[in-house]
Amino acid sequence: MDFRTIVSVLQPGFFIEPLEPLLFVGSCFADSIGRRFEEEHFPVVVNPFGTMYNPASVLHTIERCDASPRVAFLTLGTNHVYRLKETGEIVDNCQKRPQTLFQEEELSPQQCLAFLGQAVGELLRRRADAQVVVTVSPIRYAKYGFHGSQLSKATLLMAAQQLCNQHSNVYYFPAYEIMLDELRDYRFYQPDMIHPSQQAVEYIWERLAEVFLSPAAKRFIEDWKPIKAALNHRPFHPESEEYQQFLAQAQEKENALIARYNISV
Repeated sequence: MDFRTIVSVLQPGFFIEPLEPLLFVGSCFADSIGRRFEEEHFPVVVNPFGTMYNPASVLHTIERCDASPRVAFLTLGTNHVYRLKETGEIVDNCQKRPQTLFQEEELSPQQCLAFLGQAVGELLRRRADAQVVVTVSPIRYAKYGFHGSQLSKATLLMAAQQLCNQHSNVYYFPAYEIMLDELRDYRFYQPDMIHPSQQAVEYIWERLAEVFLSPAAKRFIEDWKPIKAALNHRPFHPESEEYQQFLAQAQEKENALIARYNISV
């Protein structure tokens, strides 16, 4: 008997290689997944100008940063934007200025698609073989009301699907669906009952890694696991000569591993 539904993840047309530089832009879910890759020794750039929740702000970050990775992850949180009344521009951060200076708006699926299409175009301009993974954050926005939050997510999901349909180098990863269908229990949430727990983030990362990582990248993670555990070990006497020797040996193994898997991508 099966007691839960498993969300299928389509195989992308590329693999992430060991130690490959990656870019993560978007909501705080992008922060969580990006840092998880960082733990596995992938050089990552994660939200260099702060967390970005809507497609317009995702575009702004890509335009401002100079990263040119082969693989970029764009995580969409909401279609709500704030426009500065004085100039009409969409701002990424209100910088604690009075709310009366801004007008809140909801982007349509077409507007979301337009911003995301520009972001993909900019990444392709920098690197012709750029691959883009789009996700919709499973974090709900209680301030919109839960019905309003679902409408916002639906808008993003429609835009993400159209983006994938229009670009052969764009792939959708169902983080939103995995959280809602596979992990549909409050034990997988933090105490606020809104944000995924660390266990949930770990599970979603494992589902992502299963599909997107190359065989070599998976082997690297397995080889890195005992070295990472050794480096993270916290002894009772860190100043002891015995521990310093242990640490030096672990660092030597780390350097050797990196040298062995350092593939140019």
